[in-house]
Amino acid sequence: MAVLQNRLELSSEGALIVLQAATAKAQEIGVPQCIAIVDRGGHLLAFLRMDGAKVLSQWSATQKAVTAASSAKPSGELAEPLAAGLVAATQGRFTNLRGGLPIMVSGCLVGAIGVGSGTAEQDLIVAQAGIDALLACLA
Repeated sequence: MAVLQNRLELSSEGALIVLQAATAKAQEIGVPQCIAIVDRGGHLLAFLRMDGAKVLSQWSATQKAVTAASSAKPSGELAEPLAAGLVAATQGRFTNLRGGLPIMVSGCLVGAIGVGSGTAEQDLIVAQAGIDALLACLA
């Protein structure tokens, strides 16, 4: 009987790698963003509101990251009746807005990134750049 689990964990150093690469991509595409990185439990590890990013996007970026971490799937992919119920059940911690991606390493969820302040497509481009940088460091 296994009483302990051996799991990969996203460190604060790893979160900063994700944050820095996502920030660089946001600068490259000219869209200031709010960027949140959480561990697999949805606990905030790193956050940046770039100059010029929308103030309220700090909340949605964090919610996107928490949603992606809790579901191990990108945010914004649930059918609306279910999504509305989850928003209510989680007192607003769940969101069905696109821009949150799980961070998977060797098939294991280690955390998530949420990005907000651009279009859904821009948010996803920035989020993926952060993940790609982390994976490149592990290769």
